[in-house]
Amino acid sequence: MKLVVINPNSTVSMTEKAVTAAQNAAPGAMVRGVTCHSSPAAIQGPKDDAICRPYVMAEVALAADNGADAIIIACFDDPALDEARASVKIPVLGIGEAGFHAAMMLGGRFSVVTTLPVAIPILEDNLVHYGMANACARVRAAGIAVLELEDEASGAVAKVSAEIARAKAEDGVGAIVLGCAGMADLAAQMEAAHGLKVIDGVGAAAAFAAALVNLRRV
Repeated sequence: MKLVVINPNSTVSMTEKAVTAAQNAAPGAMVRGVTCHSSPAAIQGPKDDAICRPYVMAEVALAADNGADAIIIACFDDPALDEARASVKIPVLGIGEAGFHAAMMLGGRFSVVTTLPVAIPILEDNLVHYGMANACARVRAAGIAVLELEDEASGAVAKVSAEIARAKAEDGVGAIVLGCAGMADLAAQMEAAHGLKVIDGVGAAAAFAAALVNLRRV
């Protein structure tokens, strides 16, 4: 399977992190990462979402033309997901939607831990659009900028962990969805620390992509 992981922002280290997560979740896949170099450095709120969409769509078309079997849009807001799916004949997955589905399958009711409060309305709207709002107890923000996740000295990981602890104590959930592609490398660490299922949307999308490609071949 040829899997293209599109990072809608321009931060190459986040592309690399997403590619690693996808390879770990779909070890038989040939994974190629693509960075939208003309996009903002991070997608934080509606303005950044709107800016990145044309670049995402251009990369989706290029990936399909170059023989990709499936595409992942590696931003938790799922920018341009509906438009991308309508434009090509191969599976296109958003890491937000994939993460929500995986959480429902593995943990039942879930909460989302994302970066900044500006992301909360976008994710809540997506949950309604996907028909999964009733399965989500709460969308929470850890109060960190996306790029802090690329800086080990920022304290971002500790803030994510603290918000997961609050969700576990207050929300009555069986799973947490990490609401940013920049958190893709934290799932195992957070699951071990908190004793409940923690879902990385990139890995979930890659695993689902492999399954969907196999279904198309049956």
